[in-house]
Parts: sequence; structure tokens; C-alpha cells
Amino acid sequence: MLQVALVYPQIPPNTGNIARTCAATYTPLHLVEPLGFEISDRAVKRAGLDYWQYTDLHIHPDLESLAAVSGRWVCFESRATQNFRDFEFKEDDCLLFGSEALGLPQAVLDQNIVVSIPMEHPHVRSLNLSVSVAIALFEAKRQLNI
Repeated sequence: MLQVALVYPQIPPNTGNIARTCAATYTPLHLVEPLGFEISDRAVKRAGLDYWQYTDLHIHPDLESLAAVSGRWVCFESRATQNFRDFEFKEDDCLLFGSEALGLPQAVLDQNIVVSIPMEHPHVRSLNLSVSVAIALFEAKRQLNI
């Protein structure tokens, strides 16, 4: 089963929006601490609307805990050279996204598959995290016919 993981997320509304996308698609959502907010934060709840009860949410104290319960890590990084549309997703992939400010730790990028969502405009470095997760998840699901 596809999964989404946010490593050290910082912005509550992004996490809430991602939780809503995961709930709508029956996709487990993993959050790796430290988080830049309390999960009970009003902004997180507001962005997730009343769908939190439908979100298969898992909170991990560290990356090792996530690794123990997830499949192959596919890291999304704006500077990666491999286009995510040219990558072949598998059903047990865990789509990994880093914090809004720092991205994923270099050690994680060095040890895993790294892909990017291409930016056509040369002055646009990245998309909003919740938009990126939705694009990536729906492309993976499209490829896998799920």
C-alpha cells in the first residue's frame, strides 16, 4: 500500500491539507518528529477539516521508527534530476517529503531514491508541500491503477 511520510513538518496548514488528501485516498500518513507544531494545533485541525477521524495517522519519534514500518522510500526533492513521471512506483512505496524550510536530511537523500516534480519556470524553486504531496500521490496511484 502506498504511504506518505512528512519528515519534520513545520507548517500546520500544510500537514492538515495533506492529512485530508490522505484520508480521501485511504493513504496512511506518517509524521516524523520533531514537528513544528502540536498535532492538536487549531491550524492543523482547521486545514484537515473534520476528516482527521478518517486519516490513518502514525507519528514516529525518529526516522528509524518510520523505516521499521514502511516500504521503499521515494524521496521528493526539488533539486533532484530524475523526473517523478519517469520513475516506476511500486505498491509498497513510501513517498517521503521533508520540512518546508529544509527539505529532507542529506543522509536520507544519499541512501534512497530521489525524484523531483519539474518546475517549468526557472525562477520558481518549488511548489507548496501539500500540492507536491497531492501531485506525487496521484501520479503514483495513476501508474499503479489504484
